[in-house]
Amino acid sequence: MTTRERSRRRQGRRSSVHLSIRQAKTERITVNTRTQPFRGAASPGAQTAAHTRWIQLGLGLVCMMTISSPQYVWTLMTKPLMAKLGIALPELQVTFSLLVLLQAFFSPFQGALIDRFGPRMLISIGTLLAGVSWVLASYAHTTSMLYLTYGGIGGLGTGIVYVGVVGFVVRWFPDRRGFAAGVAAAGYGMGAIVTTFPISASLAAHGVESTLWLYGIIFAAVGLLASQGLRVPPAAPHIGSAVSPTAPATRDYRPSEMLKTPLFWLMFVMMTMMSTSGLMVTSQMASFAADFGVSKVLVFGLAALPLALTIDRFTNGLTRPLFGWISDRLGRENTMCFAFALEGVAMALWLMTRDNAVLFVLLSGVVFFGWGEIFSLFPSTLTDTFGTRFATANYGWLYISFGIGSIFGGPLAALLHQQTGSWVPVFGCAIVLDVSTAALAMFLLKPTRARFVRGRG
Repeated sequence: MTTRERSRRRQGRRSSVHLSIRQAKTERITVNTRTQPFRGAASPGAQTAAHTRWIQLGLGLVCMMTISSPQYVWTLMTKPLMAKLGIALPELQVTFSLLVLLQAFFSPFQGALIDRFGPRMLISIGTLLAGVSWVLASYAHTTSMLYLTYGGIGGLGTGIVYVGVVGFVVRWFPDRRGFAAGVAAAGYGMGAIVTTFPISASLAAHGVESTLWLYGIIFAAVGLLASQGLRVPPAAPHIGSAVSPTAPATRDYRPSEMLKTPLFWLMFVMMTMMSTSGLMVTSQMASFAADFGVSKVLVFGLAALPLALTIDRFTNGLTRPLFGWISDRLGRENTMCFAFALEGVAMALWLMTRDNAVLFVLLSGVVFFGWGEIFSLFPSTLTDTFGTRFATANYGWLYISFGIGSIFGGPLAALLHQQTGSWVPVFGCAIVLDVSTAALAMFLLKPTRARFVRGRG
């Protein structure tokens, strides 16, 4: 082989190599160009799930609205029920405590049933029980009958709905847990906005019996209809990513595992403290407004008490998705500290200006704005920490703290007022609880939860 031939062969091999390289580059460009649209587009399953989860959130919101009046309109019932049954306020407030206690103490069992059988069947039953409890309470002529119907049956029904809705919306929104829990809880806080003035007018015009019967039927019908559309969410990858600063990757803790951790009990104590302060206001507001001499004073052309209750329902609902959304971005504990301290300050100002009807109405809205967010911050924090698989049952255990708070905020608060002849000690206890819980959130819960997450990882 001549030198010229060898040179031609080497040039041919080089040309082949260069050609292969150019072809490979072209293929990579072609492949990349074809896959870019695919990567940027959402799959049909993801698009469908993204649309469906907003429908589910809306249906859950309606279900929550139908069970809000038994708690948030209760204060309007106290005077006519005391007159009808001939009993004192502390004895009557046992009804309210039974409502909240059964709503809370059966929630772990109810949450486990919902996890097993799905939300539609259990929440349907819950909405029916909540409505029927008012219908049956309209026929009550003894305290024991009122305890059984309004407190017992109503507590079981509202508990099923509340825990069930919150538990399943945080599963639909793994990427926005605080916001989703807040929206669902807002239905419970704001639902009574549409019923406060009508129920107040109905009580004045038709009496407590007719009012309970009529609105019980309405609540049961609307809640049952809305609950028929509830569905279990698909696998998490189809509905959003759970990766966020407030929702670290976690394994799923069963209730039995969660109950063994000191971190859970810290959250439990904190929610008990905040529940006590808020329920003291919710259950006693009509009584201390009358004692302050502002309940019937006209404010902006309306009676101060029903106006304050309406504003309270709005701010109590607004705070839940708002602070839930803020906590998704700024952190759960930071948000807790600010909100809880806000309630304490507002309650102190409320007490100092208690004879001013306008400030009574306005500050009552601020108080509830600083309280209602516990129903978005605590369930989202719990789910961030202990996982989503058993979120409903786990929250059921935490929700027991709300029932304990009803004892301190209901009959015991009324008894403290009766013994001292003043609402100042009652308000003082609530203010101390608010400020203390704000400090616990920042200086104990935050570092403790951070260590737990690091140790788990």
